Amino acid sequence: MCMTKYVVGNWKCNKGQEAAQEWFSEFAGLYSPIEGLEVIVAPSLICLLPLSQYVQALQLKNVSLAAQDVSPFPKGSYTGAVAADMLKGLVDYVIIGHSERRRYFHETSQDTANKMAEAVDAGLKPIVCIDQPYAMSQLTALNDIDCDEMIIAYGPVEATSARVPESPQRVAETAKFISQVHSKRPVIYGGSLFPDNVGDYVSLPQLSGLFVGESSLDPKSFVDICNRVGDSIKHETGNTP
Repeated sequence: MCMTKYVVGNWKCNKGQEAAQEWFSEFAGLYSPIEGLEVIVAPSLICLLPLSQYVQALQLKNVSLAAQDVSPFPKGSYTGAVAADMLKGLVDYVIIGHSERRRYFHETSQDTANKMAEAVDAGLKPIVCIDQPYAMSQLTALNDIDCDEMIIAYGPVEATSARVPESPQRVAETAKFISQVHSKRPVIYGGSLFPDNVGDYVSLPQLSGLFVGESSLDPKSFVDICNRVGDSIKHETGNTP
């Protein structure tokens, strides 16, 4: 029996409510659940309430929603913030520490740790993003957080900005390093992934899945990527036709 694998789709600052529902409607018609694969989609914040209800009505097996960010503070006098308690019941997961949050919003590793603590206390499952060359300090900041359901997403900044994925060999090396620091945590890779190049990564034993950005905006491309990860699961379990 293989461990669970994950495909996370991060829509970033794209799609309003109507477009988001259209995406899920098309996705539901294309995707067939795969045993051992958890699909996680992170829409924009404004979509979460109506989309949570819509996705529940679709009854998609092994498909969950994630928030793209969360406040490092609890509920209270924090203008513009969305506390973890407010996301509870709308999503199962929350993305924390994405390189774009660090770069454009100047978030620190301590901010990431505080967000982690808030998310875990609210019962949300954190998807914590790690990049280079700061991986060690970012990982160390998580040492005091006790969460068995944490997913670590490795996404090198260069792969996102230059739109060129990091080599599978380098990804495998970094994933191995992350696992040595935080053992028993699934590690997924993200950075310029598209249906025509994910095959180089889904077969890496050091990875437990993929973190997809631009390709997740098109349901057909996203389903294609999910199916490729699903094929790797079937191959590992010997369930290939």
